[in-house]
Amino acid sequence: MKKGERVLISPQVTGYADWVEGTIIDVENNPFIGKVITAKTDEGVIFFEKEYLFKQENSASVCMQ
Repeated sequence: MKKGERVLISPQVTGYADWVEGTIIDVENNPFIGKVITAKTDEGVIFFEKEYLFKQENSASVCMQ
């Protein structure tokens, strides 16, 4: 994951019922907890947390049947 990529932010981070779309604005390699992602939603709300609580927007599975 890198700056500018679109991601989905986990409800565990946001407190919302569903995953929320956002854009990565910072990636930090924290020596104590690992990679920390900071993302901003389209509404302007900023969330940051460990990398595993974000997923790339294009990695969502889509059924084409």
